[in-house]
Amino acid sequence: MSAVADPEVEAPAKKSKLPLILGLVLAIAGGGGGFFAVNSGMILGSGESGDEQAHANGDTHAEADGEGAGTDMPSAAFVPLDPLVISIAGTGETRFLRFGAQLEVPPEHEAEVTAILPRVVDVLNGYLRAVDLEELSDPDVLVRLRGQMLRRVQVVTGPNQVRDLLIMEFVLN
Repeated sequence: MSAVADPEVEAPAKKSKLPLILGLVLAIAGGGGGFFAVNSGMILGSGESGDEQAHANGDTHAEADGEGAGTDMPSAAFVPLDPLVISIAGTGETRFLRFGAQLEVPPEHEAEVTAILPRVVDVLNGYLRAVDLEELSDPDVLVRLRGQMLRRVQVVTGPNQVRDLLIMEFVLN
């Protein structure tokens, strides 16, 4: 046996990367084409975007309201409450809470709720004075306070008189 290599046994040739690159380019092109077809409405759609459909249906308020057709909001009246300034005693310090809100009521009950606003303000004032200063430092306190205050207002005003309590101002100094 000689030390010379057989000409028949050669090193394996490197495989071409062309099929891999070609497959990657075709996959990206197919994904982009599929996205365009679905997004433009060619597939699974009517071919019109939401704004064009709203204008075709005669709904010119869809853009301004930010809502589609068929989602009617119930009518509501808003009864503003006078801003409250409440002193809250803490551990060695007294702080002041400035609170402003509006009540969302059905339009037919607006006069009734407006007539008993002094009772509503009294209930809110009493509740907010009882809140602990440490409790107000919790980030989730506004959600809990809003729920508690709404429930108290609904008890004072009667059933179905007040839909919601909207907090407009909540500043602790």
